[in-house]
Amino acid sequence: MAKTATLKRPAKAASKVALKPAKAAAKMAAKAAAKPAKSNYVLDDQIGFILRQVWQRHTMIFARDIGSNLTPTQWAALSKLVETGPCSQNQLGRLTAMDVATIKGVIDRLTARGLTETSADPQDGRRLLVSLTRAGQQLAEKTAPLALAISKETLAPLDAKERETLLGLLSRLR
Repeated sequence: MAKTATLKRPAKAASKVALKPAKAAAKMAAKAAAKPAKSNYVLDDQIGFILRQVWQRHTMIFARDIGSNLTPTQWAALSKLVETGPCSQNQLGRLTAMDVATIKGVIDRLTARGLTETSADPQDGRRLLVSLTRAGQQLAEKTAPLALAISKETLAPLDAKERETLLGLLSRLR
């Protein structure tokens, strides 16, 4: 019995040794198979990636010229309120392409700074209207020329015809 057990162990050990090169070859084959095949997808050529890079450049210019006084989303809310006058928070979110949570946070911060205020809608008491305060109106008037300059600088690498074409094409993609 001891002899049989002794014979089995060396046989097992021998089979393990024989399997090691086979396992190693299988692992190498699996690694080779796991390497991604060449794809036609090149990140640098993708519209989303390009738009993100342009957005990053634009927000850098925005932060440099307007500073930490206003974020781009806060500016969007203020400038839209200048255009539309008082409107519901929900409507303002739609007009500025912000979801419900984002526009709520933006308005909460602007209100805390005394730039916007809310009041009951006289036509629908369940709804609150957001409007600019005098300070919000003054800040918007002061910031508008800076915002125009920021847009101009963002588009500066393009000539006038290219700017018009780019803005027209991007508007079609909304």
